Amino acid sequence: MKPKRALSLRPNIKAAVPKTAMVMAAGLGKRMRPLTATRPKPLIDLAGKPMIDHVFDRLRAAGVEKAVVNVHYLADALEGHLEGVRGLDIAVSDEREQLLETGGGLAKALPMIEGDPFLSCNSDNFWIDGPADTLRLLAAHWDDETMDALLLLVPHARAFNHAGKGDFHMDRKGRLTRRERGKVAPYVFTGIQMMSKRLIRDVPEGPFSTNILWDRAIGEGRCFGAVHQGLWFDVGRPQSIKDTEAALIDG
Repeated sequence: MKPKRALSLRPNIKAAVPKTAMVMAAGLGKRMRPLTATRPKPLIDLAGKPMIDHVFDRLRAAGVEKAVVNVHYLADALEGHLEGVRGLDIAVSDEREQLLETGGGLAKALPMIEGDPFLSCNSDNFWIDGPADTLRLLAAHWDDETMDALLLLVPHARAFNHAGKGDFHMDRKGRLTRRERGKVAPYVFTGIQMMSKRLIRDVPEGPFSTNILWDRAIGEGRCFGAVHQGLWFDVGRPQSIKDTEAALIDG
């Protein structure tokens, strides 16, 4: 009996890309030390430009008009850089007083996020599109009636520099379940997702992880995944910068 294949993204030229994206940029960048001793992780250069600028390039190419960026560590440096960003309306969600983690950061920034659903991207992502624009394909796969969260996943074989055991399993309808402790899961979360504001409800006060929101959505059958058709690079450590640049040179 052949194993079941997970659903992958199918292009839909009628799909509307959200006009607003949350860009997560407030982390301390501890794994990237010593490069983050004097600058925030999103401003570390990768292939000739700060990592966050690669994300902005992808957002503009997909038709996104506004980016909400949260700041905490070395926030002045990051805000100064954001003032020079062109082609996107930039709004800053200030977490200087308290780092709120991924879920808390989303909750604080929610009033600045226009439209529903919206995109969310980690600022240390680097990906290469497959046959079509990745963010447009993600939007094409969105079903507002059944989904509160749609996570872009990549198989281990295309998760470069990543040493983890995977994050999720996915059924034939695209619904996600967690990797069991001590076992391996076939898909890695890329840090890119599309979500409804419905996901961010009844949230804890202060810092908390997006995992809390995902787990609730998984339990409700409303957390889905879509498979990235291109390449994705984990650039969480200094060596990952060198390895990613070398891979790009080698084609």
